[in-house]
Amino acid sequence: MRGITIGQYFPGNSLLHKMDPRIKIVLTLAFVFLIFFCKNFWALGLMAGFLLVGMLISGVPFKMLIKSLRAILVIVCITAVLNLFYVTDGNMLFPGTVIKITDKGLYTAIFMTVRIACLIIGSSLMTFTTTPTMLTDAIERLLSPLKIFKIQVHTLAMMMTLALRFIPTLIEEIDKIMNAQKARGADLEGGNLIDRAKALVPILVPLFVSSFRRAYELAFAMECRCYTGGNNRTRMKQMKITYLDVLFIIAMSGIIAGVILFNLFFVHLI
Repeated sequence: MRGITIGQYFPGNSLLHKMDPRIKIVLTLAFVFLIFFCKNFWALGLMAGFLLVGMLISGVPFKMLIKSLRAILVIVCITAVLNLFYVTDGNMLFPGTVIKITDKGLYTAIFMTVRIACLIIGSSLMTFTTTPTMLTDAIERLLSPLKIFKIQVHTLAMMMTLALRFIPTLIEEIDKIMNAQKARGADLEGGNLIDRAKALVPILVPLFVSSFRRAYELAFAMECRCYTGGNNRTRMKQMKITYLDVLFIIAMSGIIAGVILFNLFFVHLI
C-alpha cells in the first residue's frame, strides 16, 4: 500500500511545475490516448522517450516515479503472463517442449508491460507536479462548457480533486489500522483466500468510520470558513498560457505525427 503515489504532490520549480495546469491535463489525456494508439515498438518507444524527457525535466526523483508501479505490479505480471501463454501466433521459441511460448506472445507481453508502465508513470507525473488547488481550478475551467446544461462544474471539480488528494491519506490510514490489528494478534496474511477476505473486515470497518469522520471534518471546516464556489469565487493564482505551454503543445504535436508515421510505415517491423 505504501507504493501507491497517485495524488501526491512533489514541490519543485521545474518546467513541468510552471506549466499551465489546463495544458498539462490536456497533454496528459493526449499522452494516454496515444499510448493506446501505438501499434508497434517504434511508436511505443517514441512515447517512452517523450516520457523519459518529462521525467528528467520534472525534478521528481526517479525513485518516486518508479515507486508508483509497485501498486500495480501484480496486475502487470498477470497481464504479461496471460499474453505470454495465450497468444499462439508466431514461431515457437521452445519447439519440442511443453512450454508453448511464441515470439508473438513474448512481444505482446513485453509490449503490454511497457504500455501499462508508461500509463502509470505519465499519470503520476501530472499529479506530482500539480498542486490540488491548481488541479481543481484547471478541471473547473476545462469543464466550464457544461454550465450550459446547468451542471455544477465547480462542485464536480472539487469532488474529483478531493477524491484524488485523499488517496495518500487513506493509504496511510490503512497502514495504521493494519499495524494496530497486527499488534492485537490479528493474522492478516495467513490462511487461504477466504480467510484473508474475512481478515479484511476488521480493517474496512474502521476505515469507513475514519473516512466519514474526515469528510465531516472537512465539510465543517469549509463551512466555518464561509467557503462558497461558483462564479463569485476569486483565485489567488491566475492561470495563463505562456510560451512554455506553447512549446510543449508543439512537442506533443510532433509526437502525435511521429506515432502516426510509425504506425503507418513500420507496422511490419516489430
